[in-house]
Amino acid sequence: MDTHKESRDRGLYGLVNKIGYAFGMGAIGGSVYHFIKGAYNSPIGGRLVGGAQAANMNAPRLGGRFAAYGGLFSAFDCTLVYIRKKEDPWNSIMAGAATGGFLSLRHGIVAASTSAVMGGVLFGLFTGSALMNK
Repeated sequence: MDTHKESRDRGLYGLVNKIGYAFGMGAIGGSVYHFIKGAYNSPIGGRLVGGAQAANMNAPRLGGRFAAYGGLFSAFDCTLVYIRKKEDPWNSIMAGAATGGFLSLRHGIVAASTSAVMGGVLFGLFTGSALMNK
C-alpha cells in the first residue's frame, strides 16, 4: 500500500497535486491578508465590501505566485531525487536554491545568484535540524 502512495507522490500526478496545494495555500492566505488590508483601508461604511473587493482582486495573484514557486520547487526536488538516487535534506536545499535562482533569472545573473543563495539558506534553515540529527 505504501509503494502505491509513494509512486503517486512522484511524477506528473504528484507535481500537479503539489501545484494545486501551493495555489490553495497562497489563495487562502492571500484572501485573509488582502481582506484585512482592504477592510482597514476602506471608509467606515464600506469596510466589508472593500475587504471583499481587495481579496477578490489580489488573492488569485498571490495564489499563482505560490503555485509557480511550489511547482518549480517540486520539479527540482523530484529531478534531484532521480539524479542522486537518494532522498535526503540536501535535495530540498538544492531545490530551494535552484527555484530561487530560476525565478530571479530575468533580473540578471547577480539577482539570480543572490536569490539562489537565499533560497538555499532558507531551505537549509528549514531542513537543518534533519541534517544535524544524522
